[in-house]
Amino acid sequence: MIKNETESRNQQSRIKRLISAFDLVNPRMGKVFFPWLLKHPKYFRQAFTLLKAFEKAEEKRAQQLARGLLIPPVVILSITSGCNLSCEGCFACATGTVSQPQEAGGNAGPGPSLDYTQWKRIIAEASQAGVFCFLIAGGEPFLFPETFQLVRDFPHLLFVVFTNGTMMSDSILQDLKKAHNLLVAVSLEGDETLTDLRRGKGTYRKAMDTLRILEKNGVLNGISVTINRLNYGFWAKEEHIDRMIESGVRIAFLTEMIPVSGGEEDYPDTSYGMAYATMLTDEERSTFRQRVLYYREHKNLFIIHSPGDEEAFGGCVSAGKGFIHITPYGDVTPCPVSNIATDNLKTCSFENAMRSELFKRIREEEHLLETGNGPCALFSHQKEVEALRKEVGAYRTGT
Repeated sequence: MIKNETESRNQQSRIKRLISAFDLVNPRMGKVFFPWLLKHPKYFRQAFTLLKAFEKAEEKRAQQLARGLLIPPVVILSITSGCNLSCEGCFACATGTVSQPQEAGGNAGPGPSLDYTQWKRIIAEASQAGVFCFLIAGGEPFLFPETFQLVRDFPHLLFVVFTNGTMMSDSILQDLKKAHNLLVAVSLEGDETLTDLRRGKGTYRKAMDTLRILEKNGVLNGISVTINRLNYGFWAKEEHIDRMIESGVRIAFLTEMIPVSGGEEDYPDTSYGMAYATMLTDEERSTFRQRVLYYREHKNLFIIHSPGDEEAFGGCVSAGKGFIHITPYGDVTPCPVSNIATDNLKTCSFENAMRSELFKRIREEEHLLETGNGPCALFSHQKEVEALRKEVGAYRTGT
């Protein structure tokens, strides 16, 4: 009897600690995720492991900062340059992160991609430095054979995998069911017409099937949406958000369309011109932001909205302020839409890469991280960023 009472009190104490941790990161996080965790015991037990690791990572970053080294809590891994889709306006393709055969008119890539052993070393070094969360992108992460092996290798770290949702298989599902430190975000543009228009015919149905499979099998899931002039009205309608919530979606990454460089006139009849032409206007951006704030107040959905959420952090959090990006070839860039770097992790340690003069100067020249009236700070200051690149001797990646 005493033993049971002690175990009960310990469990209650751990639950309170977990709720407090959610509240520390974001008060809405606990409201959205905690009920789901209670229904899925394996994830619930894993949450305490992650909580302990999160607290340890916070301590490590504080110690690093005291020594003069800023370590971001999040690292974005473009784990593969391969992709089975050719989406309109894909910034990963434009920056050289996604490689395409030269015979298809694309860039075949600057050299060999990182393999499993190299990625494992990088994640280990980043974790040791104080990184807690890894966003796995690409390319299409399901094309990298050891994606889920890496997730299993680091059960104390949190991984978010961004997939186009078209490659689900029985073997992948079994891998997903074994990983309890993982959230899967499936890319959508809106309904079938909007999604297939950008991503190719049949993509929507496959993506929705993947979401249904994930929910049915108890895999924590969400959606990733590129917001532009074609679909912002769709997501501004409450019923579409409600449908996602009813289907089991717990988190939505809403990122505004970002042209990579230049303007529509620089890319006639190309997908990059399309990206520029469909970028939200100032009025549309303001209107959509109000809808996001409304959803946060009234919907049981955790939303990450870029660039809107950056206001709370005083601007963009790239260049190590909140995250950095690693290309499939090992280059360390300020963010996924920038293609400049000073270090490559094939020959450089993670901590040394975080000492990048490029990152330091971007953070010090704070106006470079001000989004202004566009969807991306660095895109809004292209000429200044290019001048800085030359000044610090940074190179262009993906070529």
